[in-house]
Amino acid sequence: MADKEMSWRYAEEFVSEPEAIADARRDSMELGIEAVTPAMGAQLALLAAASTTHSIVEIGTGAGVSGLWLLRGAPNAVLTSIDVEFEHQQAARTAFANADVPANRIRLITGGALEVLPRMNDGAYDLVFVDADPGSLLDYVEHGLRIARRGGIVIVAHALWRGRVADPAARDETVADYRALLSTIADSDAVAAALSPVGDGLLQLVKLSD
Repeated sequence: MADKEMSWRYAEEFVSEPEAIADARRDSMELGIEAVTPAMGAQLALLAAASTTHSIVEIGTGAGVSGLWLLRGAPNAVLTSIDVEFEHQQAARTAFANADVPANRIRLITGGALEVLPRMNDGAYDLVFVDADPGSLLDYVEHGLRIARRGGIVIVAHALWRGRVADPAARDETVADYRALLSTIADSDAVAAALSPVGDGLLQLVKLSD
């Protein structure tokens, strides 16, 4: 296990974070937001680039760290980001401006995701990233798969929830929600799935059928 921990740390430190994203990360810390790690961000960028992404939905804006990583991988994409915290979105707006992201590529929606997502069209988006309240996790992923196009990607952050999902002794509600999601996905023929240990877990889904 010590060797795996060392490899994990090496992978996390392998990524060199661009200055604009590092600045957004500092703002996240000041606001008490747990942003994706640099290695998670790099994987988001890679997935966005590999899938020729043009339209992204992000559930949980934070201060813009994950959004900047996604747009780094998909430089021509339009990002629609939903968050209930107006202050966080204002910080994200500043981060996008500082990174010279054109305003017409950013659509920030302030509000509860479960109120916004039902109004989004089926199969209309290339990539959906979920990094929000774990209590609504299953609903977010269900909506994410609905609005993703066939062949589109749905990504869930914190899928190992601080290492607790893999711990049989951990049985709190949040851990149970992540385990329920992973169990459901494992039995589904509608998606191709991979679980990466990067950061504190990144669940990656490709929608195979409607």
